[in-house]
Amino acid sequence: MKKAASGEDVAVFAAVDLGATSGRVVTGAVGPGTLHLAEVHRFPNVPVRLPDGLYWNLPALYLSTLDGLRAAARTIPDVTSIGVDTWGVDYALLGADGALLGLPRHHREARTDEAVPAVHALCPPAELYALTGLQHLPFNTVYQLHAARARLADPAAGTLLLLPDLLVHWLTGAVGAEETNASTTGLLDARTGRWSEELISRLGTPRSLFPALYSPGQRAGTLLPHVAEETQLSPHTPVVTVASHDTASAVAAVPAADEEFGYVSCGTWSLAGLELDAPVLTEESRAADFTNERGIDGTTRYLRNLMGMWLLEECRRTWEREDAADPTADNASSSLDALLAAAAEAEPFAALVDADAPDLVPPGDMPSRLRDLLRRSGQTPPPTRGGLVRCILESLALAHRRTLREAARLSGRAPRRIHLVGGGSRNALLCQWTADASGLPVTAGPAEATAVGNILVQARAAGLLGGLAEMRALVAATQDVRHYRPRGGPRRWDEAESRLRGPAGQERTRREV
Repeated sequence: MKKAASGEDVAVFAAVDLGATSGRVVTGAVGPGTLHLAEVHRFPNVPVRLPDGLYWNLPALYLSTLDGLRAAARTIPDVTSIGVDTWGVDYALLGADGALLGLPRHHREARTDEAVPAVHALCPPAELYALTGLQHLPFNTVYQLHAARARLADPAAGTLLLLPDLLVHWLTGAVGAEETNASTTGLLDARTGRWSEELISRLGTPRSLFPALYSPGQRAGTLLPHVAEETQLSPHTPVVTVASHDTASAVAAVPAADEEFGYVSCGTWSLAGLELDAPVLTEESRAADFTNERGIDGTTRYLRNLMGMWLLEECRRTWEREDAADPTADNASSSLDALLAAAAEAEPFAALVDADAPDLVPPGDMPSRLRDLLRRSGQTPPPTRGGLVRCILESLALAHRRTLREAARLSGRAPRRIHLVGGGSRNALLCQWTADASGLPVTAGPAEATAVGNILVQARAAGLLGGLAEMRALVAATQDVRHYRPRGGPRRWDEAESRLRGPAGQERTRREV
């Protein structure tokens, strides 16, 4: 325990929060009316391109995690517990002896092209959705596993661990699968929250690969002796299985006062949807490509994965390389502030893209791919960087509007407010244009929603907080949030939407199977 500024005792928790482009370790002090976060270590997450494909550099991420926990120990020697969250879908294999069988593959590579139709031949898409409720994405774990089926048949392959579960295993020795992340695999039964024995059997995947499931808030174990020694934390420090899918943690941190809200968890991806009591498994929901993933306390995250800040960040990477190669060129700055200022001054609705076009998924020269999409749809690409950034942000705002309206129609629950959380909540243009496009007020923040949700679940496991309502009330009372009201009428956004849906627009239905 430590003292808050008010003099009251608070407990301090450590959140290991890994995103697709960076990771960090954050400490959170929780007590009566207190929720204070401090980032103690941040590090890049740089995939490794090897001759046979793209991989996650898990050893580097693990070492950086240990560095972060060591930094936390220097600040707070008596950390109450540790929780780990990451992105979903990707996995690693352990051998029967517990050894790592190679680096985990990166989901942003086209290695499931043949696996998707092969899986659907064994379990047609309508049946697959009725079982799992999962949105069709070609990199879902179910397709990745089928692409690797020869490797899985090897007797040496003992256990499949999703990435947060692998880090928990390396910290504690515990083996398990946390359910919010397991629900991203396409192998969890959407109704029961258990592994789908029927589907696993039908696909011919060894059942022995899948470990027991954990619920958020369960204690996985305590630090292994060598981990405690390396981090300088107490060997008795527990590791708690938080909502280990980063979006599940982010949604847990939405500062909502009631149930009538929609959310957009905006980082590399925009995850837009509703929190429901039960999954929506209708054929209409499948055709609309909505996913049903698990949240804490048995809730369902009914959402659609959309491109998020990935589009802007990939553009910035390209522009930074261009500026470094020719510093004398007459280019606008590639800094985020300069690009957003230029976007604010650019012509509204000059160009719009389907923010979910498959061409935009891989890394690379994003500005060129955006311009190609615009030309193919009969539009003139903006001539400036600011114009292209405006195109991205207006297109994302339209995607948020469209997705939340469709989620409301399919579920029968209409939101009265949108909570936009995550790193994208710092982007005032995106927040305002999401409000304008949707016609709903937007509450932006917390920006560190994933770490906040991670810490809240740990605090509840320690007995400091009650249910979701109490957790969210603490966020609303302590975290920095901003409010945006819709400006102007909906006419211009309606017209922009019709352009994307019209014959000249390039928006398409994402479901192709």
